[in-house]
Amino acid sequence: MKDSELETMRKSFNTVKKRSNSIKESPSTKRLIERVREVKKYSIENNEELISQASESFERNGIDFRFAKNSKEALKIIDDLLLEYGCSTIAKAKSNTLGEIKLKKHLADSDIDIVETDLGDRILQLKKTDNKPVHPTGPASHLNVSDIADIVNESLGVNVKAEPREIMEAVRGDVLKRIESANVGISGANAVASEEGSLVMVHNEGNISIVSLKDLHIIVAGIEKIVPTLEDAVSVSKLETIFATGSYVTSYMNVISGPSKTADIEKKLLKNMYGAERVVVILLDNGRSRATPECLYCIGCGNCVVHCPVYNAVGNEFGFNNYLGGRGVAMSRFIEDDEACYNSGLYMCTLCGLCTLNCPLAIPTNEIIENMRKLSADAGFYPKAHGIIKENISQNDSPY
Repeated sequence: MKDSELETMRKSFNTVKKRSNSIKESPSTKRLIERVREVKKYSIENNEELISQASESFERNGIDFRFAKNSKEALKIIDDLLLEYGCSTIAKAKSNTLGEIKLKKHLADSDIDIVETDLGDRILQLKKTDNKPVHPTGPASHLNVSDIADIVNESLGVNVKAEPREIMEAVRGDVLKRIESANVGISGANAVASEEGSLVMVHNEGNISIVSLKDLHIIVAGIEKIVPTLEDAVSVSKLETIFATGSYVTSYMNVISGPSKTADIEKKLLKNMYGAERVVVILLDNGRSRATPECLYCIGCGNCVVHCPVYNAVGNEFGFNNYLGGRGVAMSRFIEDDEACYNSGLYMCTLCGLCTLNCPLAIPTNEIIENMRKLSADAGFYPKAHGIIKENISQNDSPY
């Protein structure tokens, strides 16, 4: 990342810190933290049981349910659905899970136009190069208003000033025009309630509501997103909002429990009133079932990277795909392998523990990273300088 981008990112992070400090210390937030910690612990320990229950609940609600063991299976399911619907344009909402399976890269050579509906993600999409996000909920937090105006003007052929509202209106108009003909929407989910078979999604822009109104709504979520009840799912989503944005609640919270339907004419059930006539949920494993359990407690708020001294120094070089910072490094080993873990910045971490201190779930990322280093070294991935020291000690009884 450029120095100017790092400076802008740090300013954005400081804004989040100031906004969230008082809320994080409130009695209600502290109670919520304790509740969510218990929910996540129970959910990860009973994940298989909850998946089974969710499968039955989805079927009861008329939701098509698919399970994908890895990225390849998830992409194959999506490909088949897009072919079935003759899709040429997809309206996409923000999703780190879709970034994980590299959906946009997978469809890059097809004739399908994926349109990001989230403003930050759309700005990065228009940027085209070096477009990795820097925060789970603020992906373009490293770009200042002048940078964004230049990106929008060049990409859309307009001439907006470096003024936030002008930029927003230009991007919004372009997105709405592009997705007019889209018959497929795709998104992730913040949490999944197994008992009710409901999916909770939080957003400020209203874009997920638009995405969910297409004929087919595909929802891809990691298996760690499953919690027992809808009340639990709302609690997780609310806590994520507090730590990610510094607000008690977002503008919108969508709860999707099935396709659009009405029974207002002689109580006869008719699908596709205004929203999707079909909802397909893909639960993704992709290494999660063999991951360190604490890694799966993450609710995706990004508060760890906001406070991480390494991340604030080097930016999104420290992390893996859309999973940023130390937790992303740890997850990379399970999603891919030891080499990916090493290349994601395994030895950048200082093990200072600030991520854990500022994590609402107190995930011991520094301890996880330390264990990962042992495994990585055993697999032959470690800094060359460390290898030289190791050989010197072995041969000369001295590191020198």
